[in-house]
Order: sequence, then C-alpha cells, then structure tokens
Amino acid sequence: MRNIFLPEACKETQLHALNPQSWLQVERGKLTKSPPFSPSSIESLIKVPEPPVLPFYKPVDYVEVLAQIHEELESCPPHERSNLYLLQFQVFRGLEEVKLLRRSLLLAWQKASTIHEKIVFGAWLKYEKLGEELISELLASCGKCAQEFGPIDIASQLHTDLDFNSPEIYGIKKKRVSRIVFFQIEDERIACDRQKIAALSAPFNAMLNGGFTESLQEDIDFSKNGISPSGMRAIKDFSETGSLNEICPDLLLELLIFSNKFCCERLKDACDRKLSSFVTSREEAVDLMEYALAENSNVLAASCLQVFLHDLPNCLSDDRVVRIFRDANRQHRAIMVGSASFSLYCLLSEVAMARDPCSDITAYFLEQLVESSVGGRQRQLSLHQLGCTRLLRKEYDEAERLFEAAVSAGHVYSVAGLARLDFIKGWKQRSCDKLSSVISSFNPLGWMYQERGLYCEGEKKCDNLEKATELDPTLNYPYMYRAACLMRKQSVEAALAEINRVLGFKLALECLELRFCFYLALEDYRAALCDVQAILTLSPEYRMFEGRVAATQLCTLVREHVDNWTAADCWLQLYDRWSSVDDIGSLSVIYQMLESDAAKGVLYFRQSLLLLRLNCPEAAMRSLQLARHNAASEHERLVYEGWILYDTGHCEEGLRKAEESISLKRSFEAFFLKAYALADSSLDPLCSSTVVSLLEDALKCPSDRLRKGQALNNLGSVYVDSGKLELAADCYISALKIRHTRAHQGLARVYFLRGDRNAAYEEMTKLIEKACNNASAYEKRSEYCERELTKADLEMVTQLDPLRVYPYRYRAAVLMDSHNEKEAIAELSRAIAFKADLHLLHLRAAFHEHIGDVSGALRDCRAALSVDPNHPEMLELHSRVNCQEP
Repeated sequence: MRNIFLPEACKETQLHALNPQSWLQVERGKLTKSPPFSPSSIESLIKVPEPPVLPFYKPVDYVEVLAQIHEELESCPPHERSNLYLLQFQVFRGLEEVKLLRRSLLLAWQKASTIHEKIVFGAWLKYEKLGEELISELLASCGKCAQEFGPIDIASQLHTDLDFNSPEIYGIKKKRVSRIVFFQIEDERIACDRQKIAALSAPFNAMLNGGFTESLQEDIDFSKNGISPSGMRAIKDFSETGSLNEICPDLLLELLIFSNKFCCERLKDACDRKLSSFVTSREEAVDLMEYALAENSNVLAASCLQVFLHDLPNCLSDDRVVRIFRDANRQHRAIMVGSASFSLYCLLSEVAMARDPCSDITAYFLEQLVESSVGGRQRQLSLHQLGCTRLLRKEYDEAERLFEAAVSAGHVYSVAGLARLDFIKGWKQRSCDKLSSVISSFNPLGWMYQERGLYCEGEKKCDNLEKATELDPTLNYPYMYRAACLMRKQSVEAALAEINRVLGFKLALECLELRFCFYLALEDYRAALCDVQAILTLSPEYRMFEGRVAATQLCTLVREHVDNWTAADCWLQLYDRWSSVDDIGSLSVIYQMLESDAAKGVLYFRQSLLLLRLNCPEAAMRSLQLARHNAASEHERLVYEGWILYDTGHCEEGLRKAEESISLKRSFEAFFLKAYALADSSLDPLCSSTVVSLLEDALKCPSDRLRKGQALNNLGSVYVDSGKLELAADCYISALKIRHTRAHQGLARVYFLRGDRNAAYEEMTKLIEKACNNASAYEKRSEYCERELTKADLEMVTQLDPLRVYPYRYRAAVLMDSHNEKEAIAELSRAIAFKADLHLLHLRAAFHEHIGDVSGALRDCRAALSVDPNHPEMLELHSRVNCQEP
C-alpha cells in the first residue's frame, strides 16, 4: 500500500555516511585488487538500522480484538458499524494484511450511515486505488462500470433536521398599516409583501408584526443591515416563490450571511445548497469553506470537504487547505464532517505519514485525531501515532507523555516507544526492564523480544533476537543483525545464508540492500548488480544508504565492473535462472534486457509473472501496465489488457480481451490467456475439453520455451483433472525437456495417482535439487512419504518459508490424533501469532470445540469471520458453537 511507514525515519543511530565512490571507481580497470575485505572497511559499509516503532494499532492479542469487533458488529446500531470496520482496518494494517485491510475499508464505506462517512471512506478508497485508473478504463471498454468512489451529490443527499415551519404571525394591531412594506436601501425602495417577509423568520415577524416601530411603518430603512438592493430583491422573490433563481455566487454569499443574521432558516438552507453546486475546484472550495464554517453551512462545508479529499494527496501541498484542517475546532469539525471527525483525521494522518512522518502537517493532523478520538481503542491508536511522530521529531518529553497515555489506555505496544526514550536518555537498563515486565505480563510476541534485544549486548542480545525470530519469523531486523555480525566476523557463507533465510520467503527491500552491501564488500559485482536491479524492479525510486544515494546511481556504478551481456547471453541467463526457479536472478536479467532495444512489452510481461510468483502484486500490476504501454501491436496490447483484468478478478472481461486479440491475430499469449480466463470463469465441468483445445492452439503458435513449458505444464494439469494420466505424463515430460523445472511436480502427481508413491517422491526430490526456492517442493513431497519423512519435510518447509500454513495444520492434526490437545492448539497458536489465516483459525476453533472450550472456539470463529465473513464452513461452525454458549 501507499501508506508504508518510511524505514529511513527512525535511523537515528547510524554510523558515519558512506561514500559509494570509494567502493566503486567509475572507470573500469582502475580498481586495485585487495584482500576480499577487512573488518574496518566493511564496518563503514554494512549498517543495520534499528527497526522503527511502527505507528500502527498492535494489540497484544489481535484475535481477541477481531472477535470483539465481530461480536459488536452483530448487535450494534447501524451508525456505529463504519467505526468498527475502521478499527478492523487498523488491526489488519498492524498485521500488514493489505487485502484484508482494503476489504475492511470497503465495508466501512458500504455501511456508512451518514453522508460525511460516505465522503471520507469513498475518498480513502479512491486514494488507496491511485494508479489503478486504467482498470476502470478497461472495464468501461468492456461495457462494465467499475465500482466508483467519485463525488456524491451532497445537496440532494444531506438532509437537514431544521424546522422550516413559518413562525406564527402576530395579529396586526394597526388596521391602517399597508400590506406592502418598502425597504429603503441606498437610493432604492424595494416593495415586499409584509406577511411573506415576516414568514421568513421569527425576527422578521417580530419586527414587522410585533411591538417594534417598524410594524407601523410602510418605509423601513434597511441600509445598515449588510444587504444590497439586488440582495433584497432576491429575498423578496424567495419570500414569494420559495426558491432562488439563477444567482451569482457572490450574491448567494451575501444572502447566506444575511439569512444567518436574521435566522431565515429556509433561505439559509436554499443558499447553502445552491452554493454547494459552485464547488468544483480546490480554489473555490478554499474560498467557500471559510464562509461555510463561519455561517454554519453544513451542505457547503461537506461539498468543500469532498473536493479536498478527492484531491489527496495533492491538496496537502496547499497551505490553505492544511490550515483549514489544522485549525478546525470542535464546532468547525461538526459543521464540516458531522460525527465522522475521527475517520477524517485517520485518513488525513495516513496520507500525511506516507508523505513525511516527521512533518508539521502530520503532527497537526494527529493532534486533531487525538482530540477527535472517542473510546479506549480510538485513543490507543491516536495517542500512539502522535507519540511516534513526536519521537521522530525528537520531541522526547511530549513523546513520553503520549506513549504513557497510550499504555494507560491499554496499548501495550507503546511500551516500545517508552523504551526507546529511556535508551536515548542513557537509561538502557530501564528500557530492558520495561520490556521484561511486558514479556512476563502477557503472552510474549516477537516484537517484545526484538525490542528488548536492542538494549542488550553479546549473548543476551543474540538470545533475544533468536527468540524474536522463533515467535515472529516475519521480523526483518533479527536476520539482518545476525547476518551483519557474521559478516563482520568474516563468516561469509553463514552471513549470506542468514540474510537468504528471510529473502527466501519475503522480498524485503532493506534485506536486499544489506545483501547488496555484502556482495559489494566481497567485490562480487555480478551478484551485487543482481540485487540492486531487483530492488529497482520492485521500487524504481528507491534510495539506499539511509536515503542518501539513488539505487539507480549505484546500479550504474556497479555495472562498470561487470562484463556486458549480449542479447543472446541475456536469454541464456534467463533460461538458466527461470529453470532453476531463481526468481530474483530472473528479475535482474529482465531488468538488464529492458535497458536494451529488445521488445519491451514481452519483457515487462515476463517481469509481471515473476513478481506475482514473488508475492509482489502491486509491482506486478505496474509491470503489466508498462507491458501494455510498450505493446508492439494491437493484438499484443489486448492480451496485456486481458491479463490486467484477469489479475484484478475480472475473468469474463479478461476472456473478452483474449477473444478480441485472437480475432486480430492467433497468438500463443492470446490462446493462453483465454484458456486461463475460461477455466476460472466457467462453472461448467465440461469446459476442460475447451481449455485443452485452447492450450493446444497456443502450443501451435510461435513462442519461446519459457512460455511453452508453462503451457505444457498447464495442459498436463487439465489432463490430470480429467483422469487422462498418460496424456498428462507426456505433457510434463515434454515440459521438462525444455527445462520447465516445475513440471516435476505435475509428473510426481501422475506417479502418485498411478499408485507409485516412491516414483512421486523421487520426482519431487529432483525438483528440490534443481529449484533455488523450494519450500513448496518440500511441502508437496511430504504428501508422498511416510509420516516421519513427512514431518521432516514439513519442518524444512517451515524453516524455508514460515508463512506457509499447511505444515502447522498438519503437525497440529497429528498431535490432535495423538490426544495431545494442548500441544496441537499451541502449534496453531504459534503461527496465528504472526499470520491472520482463516484455515489456522478455523482448525483451532474446531479443536477448542472438541475439548469443550466454547469461549475459545467462539473467539476463533469470530476472528476467522473477520478474515472472511462469507466462508460457509466457518459460518456453520460459528452457528453451532454460538448455540452452545451459556
């Protein structure tokens, strides 16, 4: 997502600056050979920044909080639901579950009970989808409208609770008073119906029919009441018709101010709504918001707010807009955004932190967030976030006050902020004691040990970081610290193995950067180039060495020390890396090929496939869009558009693009896409024959071996599903002949279905030996062996990729079969602590039900339904368990 907290922000404890030029002399041949590296030289290059205190809502037991939210959603009044979904969003954000947090945001928008909530959450969803405008365009080209979060007609939807009944007309005491009254303004007399003007408001009624002198006059001097002759004529017309004709904005503002002064509620409401139609740009919104807040004009204020929010993040570069949000008091917030103040400042803070977490703007918005918070959980989040910003700004006393308040409100993670502050003040032992107290008071989590490890030395530090990895293997810092220590000790292989542990399942930019530094120190420039090119593929604007050096600059410098590859060399290298399932290496080769005059559309498409395999969906979509932009022909462009639609869940529209492409030219990629899309969009079990035909058509078209291997592999899978094992085996063997290594897995499945488990096991062993990234291969091989070997393979899976959930479920099931219920639940809890997974929660709920722990089962059911509200088996289990609750 866009709102990633910038890691550079907390790098306060870094060593002196690095000058890359001292390592990379630009002119080739001038690099003097030296010993591989010395401890003093590598110390200047390898730096591991302390992990930041993240500005996220991180409850100690997120499962319990998700369960509470789900329970509250079942019984709360409608107006509370959007805030609960916002809290759910914050929980998933703390878990870095991007898909889940976006779904929570969508639910908050769908369940919004006020127009103000609709504006805020609609703008938030629009902000989250920045860069995805092409998808809407492609859907429109297929005759389908994407779900839009565009401007709302506020005037027609924001209803007022004001009483517009005319005031009771006083009895006219003076029989001789004329029905017509003249208002003298400057040199003009405007004739008005006395009773119709009196009906505009109680003050007018009292003036014209009550005990005031004006009630006896036919001519009333109105020159000093802030209304012009044209304004008074408009008021006269409104009193007679009840509507405003075409009036310019300046005159409407005059009427708005006048109507507010004389309590003419119907006129004020009409002006308010009429003015809102003139708010079409930021300039107009800035000018009119001042009047809206001063005159308590809700419709106009909401219209201005909508314009600002739909211009995020650009509008935060406008000081006038920032001032409006910064200076809004409680009354102004109520006028502008009703009861949705907390949601508004959550959004504004999110955007501001993504731009610069240390900025004054971020601090302003977080101060408003704290002021707008209601209830304990909102206060926990807002106080912690503001504390993080104060810490980054080195406003330590204020940061301490905020973190203490957050801890008092129940946010235990804020102790990390307090520990950092103690350390800054030189009280290292106090920092350590704070974390020790937390560890002894709660079920320990990985971040607690990681944080305590920052304040320890030697073996104690290492022990804490090992425990952190054991409890939460997704934390980057422990791997990076251990790897750097090993590198300083000149244990090169061990250092690389340690950093490769995390890069094997999580493509973290900071870990790639550290490995780049290792290779640089070792003068392995080819490997260093590979890593920096992978970094640039993931993040083209990335800056290295604490943000001081653009990665593109380092790429240029390193390349000077590496032999250039020809186009033929690049293709050979790509085949080698692709066949060995070296996805990072493949990314590097493609990056290099893109710098030549090669056909860029095809290469960007290959890049997108690799990025999807590496679980980098946003980068993959960016590459697909670049493929479309660089397509060499119309039929090629249609294929890439089809993949964009398919990858975003629009299978039928993707299928249509494939058919359009085929109508222009029969091509491998068009048939391949059509086969994929048809298999996913058709519910007809007989469509497999059509898919086979399409894949056969694809294989008859020109293509390279990389893609033909994939097509043969897919064709084999269709044959297996259809029970045609001989044909499937032929496909897999053909794929292996052109070095499509993953076909070993399909062939192993064929052997297993034939009853030859040993052959299946041997086939998967071949894949394990060939593949660089082989966690999935170990997992699949575990299905083809006896229990002890299965356990060994699944332990290896967990070591290689701790995010794969099947091994935890298998081990837990084995323990449950052996009546080791506590150990079984503990095995699932180990993974649930760092991964919000539906299947893990489902199985643990079933285990809790089995041992009679109804409350534990119900908690897990509710948390699981927060992950997937429509999962049928989960709904059934929840219903059953819910009936058992006392």
